[in-house]
Amino acid sequence: MATIGPFTETTFVRTHADLPVSLDRGAAVPLTTQLADWLRGAMLSGTLAPGERLPSSRGLAAQLAVSRTVVTEAYQQLYAEGWLEGRHGSGTFVAAIGRAGHHPPRKDPAYAPPPPPPPRRTDGRMIDLTPGEPWVLDYDRAAWKRAWRKAADLPPGAAPDPYGLPYLRELLADHLRRARGVAVGPENVLVTRGTGNGLDLCALALLGPGARAGVEDPGYHVARTVFAARGAEVVPCPVDEDGVIVDDLPDDLRVLYTTPAHQYPLGGRLPIPRRERLLTWARRTGATIVEDDYDAEFRYDVAPLPALYGLDPSRVVLLGTLSKALAPDVGVGWLVAEPALVDRVAALREKVSDRTSGPVQQAVATLLERGDLDRHLRRMRLEYARRRAVVVEVLGRVCRLRGDTAGLHVLAELPLDAVSRVVAAARERGVLLDSTERHHHGRQRLHGLVIGYGSASVADVRRGCAILAGLIGESIGSDAQRELST
Repeated sequence: MATIGPFTETTFVRTHADLPVSLDRGAAVPLTTQLADWLRGAMLSGTLAPGERLPSSRGLAAQLAVSRTVVTEAYQQLYAEGWLEGRHGSGTFVAAIGRAGHHPPRKDPAYAPPPPPPPRRTDGRMIDLTPGEPWVLDYDRAAWKRAWRKAADLPPGAAPDPYGLPYLRELLADHLRRARGVAVGPENVLVTRGTGNGLDLCALALLGPGARAGVEDPGYHVARTVFAARGAEVVPCPVDEDGVIVDDLPDDLRVLYTTPAHQYPLGGRLPIPRRERLLTWARRTGATIVEDDYDAEFRYDVAPLPALYGLDPSRVVLLGTLSKALAPDVGVGWLVAEPALVDRVAALREKVSDRTSGPVQQAVATLLERGDLDRHLRRMRLEYARRRAVVVEVLGRVCRLRGDTAGLHVLAELPLDAVSRVVAAARERGVLLDSTERHHHGRQRLHGLVIGYGSASVADVRRGCAILAGLIGESIGSDAQRELST
């Protein structure tokens, strides 16, 4: 209610769909909650249709005569629940969420409405919840075009620098100091085409025929493939819910590949005491640790742990990539090491005619220089936080989730005999899933589904997880469900 002297009146506003929104200033319920509830009800009833554009937060706040914070917080709540979606440069829109059988989210963790029968897709389109791909449909087109225009202004290079463009190396060193807290200069940085290329360069410089290379198990299959292709003997190194098990590491490894920031695929964060033990092991054995920092930019509810490289640069090579932060198609990453090893890698790289595209490097340099990449990362952290919140809300009721504090995927634990049934049934209903099976090199210790939420829209993540939750309930039964969700 808007107060005018001794009188009160209901405040109405017309949205882009010409709908009246009413807020009661005299009610005990906060205005933000009232607005979110009103919009949620309009979307549930179909009054606000999927794809409909909502007013800007500034415009709606002015029309309602409320603080802009009231509107932005209401929008953010609905974003997190999957009701709204943003389109860069266009505004806020109603997400394409199915209405039939949909229950509004509840804050009470004990609340669990009876799941409706898992719906079958009828439009022929699959919802992809497999891991590994980011959301590439929302980016700053003006910044992207500006970066490529700048790159096009420069003449093509005749002899590519095996280290990468000097100016880009400086910018990446600055980015790593700010983003990962590692004190490096351009002399520590070599520009790669991404993680796979960085792994191959490490194998070229550090391994040889018959050398033993450790890879986390379960772990990133590309690391196993690259090391084996260079003639190394690949040794599976067991991990638990926190990461690689240091006490199980053999002493004759020349290289150990690890993902300590967000173990792939189980999602663990290697604790500081275990990081110290890992570095002690490397100093004692003379092994080199190859640290893959593949999605360190995305954290939810937790502060990032320091990179291993920053704790001991003499024993660690740090690999990074823009494939998750920007897009896999960009094809730019980095290898960070002591200058002597960087020089060695660059010399070997030149001998095998390996290079990173000059124009692509120029474009990335412009994105970094102007702050466009930082702005994109801030925007995507919010986008992925919304998707992650949906996954935790929907699947956290029916199974135990691991690795939900970071990255673009979580592990949903299931009994071994249920995994293949759920994967097959989900595909029939239009949802693509990945299991832990293909990520193992040795004996499986943990079983479940690796749920990727990076490449699907918020609406599809919610719809796919709702289908999956119903299938898990059907497959493992209520007793096992309660056990797995605790």
